[in-house]
Amino acid sequence: MDKFTIKAYSKKELALLYFPDSSPRTAVCHLMGWIRRCTTLWEVLQTTGYENTCKTFTPKQVRAIVEQLGEP
Repeated sequence: MDKFTIKAYSKKELALLYFPDSSPRTAVCHLMGWIRRCTTLWEVLQTTGYENTCKTFTPKQVRAIVEQLGEP
């Protein structure tokens, strides 16, 4: 597998890296469930401007996700 790169990702793109055997919709639901259960991560994302309607994660948000959840 290639080395994971911190960059902007769509929710679907990042979710499928974490859950490659899931459908895109299911992968996003699982990833967002993990994120919401990790209250520290959820708070950090909100301070970076994340809102539920966002379709992408910024590189800063991706870095926070990887720091809390590990690399996909």
